[in-house]
Amino acid sequence: MLAVLTPHDYMAVAWFLVAWLGFNILVEGTPLRRRTLSHAMEQYRRNWLITMTTRDVRIMDTSIISGLQQGTAFFASTALIAIGGSFALLESTDTIFRVAGDLDIPVEHSRAIWEIKVLGLMLILAYAFFKFGWAYRLFNYASIVMGAVPERSAGGADKSRETALKAAELIVIAGRHFNRGQRAFFFAVGFLGWFAGPEVFAATTLAVLLVLLRRQFLSKARAAVVSGQNWIPPEAGKMGAYTETGSSNPFTS
Repeated sequence: MLAVLTPHDYMAVAWFLVAWLGFNILVEGTPLRRRTLSHAMEQYRRNWLITMTTRDVRIMDTSIISGLQQGTAFFASTALIAIGGSFALLESTDTIFRVAGDLDIPVEHSRAIWEIKVLGLMLILAYAFFKFGWAYRLFNYASIVMGAVPERSAGGADKSRETALKAAELIVIAGRHFNRGQRAFFFAVGFLGWFAGPEVFAATTLAVLLVLLRRQFLSKARAAVVSGQNWIPPEAGKMGAYTETGSSNPFTS
């Protein structure tokens, strides 16, 4: 079945994989990751949990973690629905070819090629679902650990800080898996270009890559967050809250 693909198809797929995997490595495994929006938000997540230990009433904190869980559950459900829609694409191949022909849409009229492309899209969506599912589970674990954070007056500042940092690290890891799931969704949009041909596929992949690079390194959101990167919550400095310039956090990112 793979023999039906052209050299241009193979080149476009290779470019897609290089773009996706390369972007993940760039923003997670190189020194440049410290300049990303995601990395800046990780520091705020840690500072958030340290700040929580200074509050006697933590309703706001439970609301935040609940919102994170609900957002993750929404994307996980969306991934499952999209996978179901992909099965519908497999069953409606003839209808899609007929509609594409009527509208002069440049779709390859080969059932084998069509099925390869749909199955590839399903694999991307399945990957996203697993990432969102694990992120949801980690947020659930984090909420339990947050509930175990003692008040400073009851358990002592050191114990409170230690437990809060454990919850923070779980939230950071959950955020990374959530980000990977979202990137899979974004690159799935680029993957759709393959249905119009390898040249369009390469172009849509490049477009998605440029958008993601801009958001991580050059967006207004990053500028707004990084401008306050060295902010330290009230009383948190005495407890060793993590900042960009230095850290006593035993959990490295």
